[in-house]
Formats: sequence, C-alpha cells, structure tokens
Amino acid sequence: MKIVIGSDHAGFPLKAEVIEHLKAGGHEIEDVGSFDPNPVDFPDIARLVCDKVRGKEAERGLLVCGTGVGAAIAANKIRGIRAAVCHDVHSAHQSVEHDDVNVMCIGAQIVGPWLANDLVDAFFAAEFDRNEDFVRRVDKLAQLETAD
Repeated sequence: MKIVIGSDHAGFPLKAEVIEHLKAGGHEIEDVGSFDPNPVDFPDIARLVCDKVRGKEAERGLLVCGTGVGAAIAANKIRGIRAAVCHDVHSAHQSVEHDDVNVMCIGAQIVGPWLANDLVDAFFAAEFDRNEDFVRRVDKLAQLETAD
C-alpha cells in the first residue's frame, strides 16, 4: 500500500520506527515531515498528509503527534478526510471497517513502538465493509462537510 506519513516534533522519534516497520512489511512510504525534532505546527503537517490522501497520491495516511488529538482535529477539518485517534488495535481496524477512516492519528506520548506497530498493521490491513448501514453512515459524514 502507498502510505503518506507525517509527524510533529513530539511524534518525530516514533515516526521513524513506524516507517521502518511499514517498509519491512512491503509498504511504500512517503514521509512529508517533520524531518528533525525542532518544533513544528501539527496543522501544517496534517495538511501535507491529507492533501496526498485527497489527491490519491497515497491510499491512506498516518499522523503522529504527542497525543494524536491535535492531528485528528486538524485532519478532520479537511474535506474528504476521515481521521481517527487510535490507541488500541480494535479501533485501528474498526475505524476503517465501519467508518472508512483514511487517516489514522497516534500519540507518541501515549503508545510505544511495539503498540504503534500493532496499530499500523491493523489499520493498513483493514478494508471498508460495504455493508449498507456503514455506507449510508459514511455518506452522511460526507454530507456534514457541506452542511454550512
């Protein structure tokens, strides 16, 4: 799978470990930053990741920040993005299966490398279940983007 990944400074060290794990699993990775531990604003990185997903340059995205929360908030402001904070394996796969999540956000201050690797394995292996209930709900999510 073609995956785009980004982090802020808090997620920078964990991102490097996750990238190596994903590459070992045969995934193609595009890292859009940050590229060092210097402070960076997570909305800027979220924009870079989400633009690649929206433009179909990547199938899914991964954002790593301190808690995952700020990255998820930023990503969900972008039309066409469904982002979720996932700190357990069940949420990582079910967010795709039921909600067609296309960007997973994890917190480097919450999970360590072993759990992060389990999370990305579950997320990137999952597929959207085209059950009519799930399709209808995801369609309603898209309608919320244009409600204003």
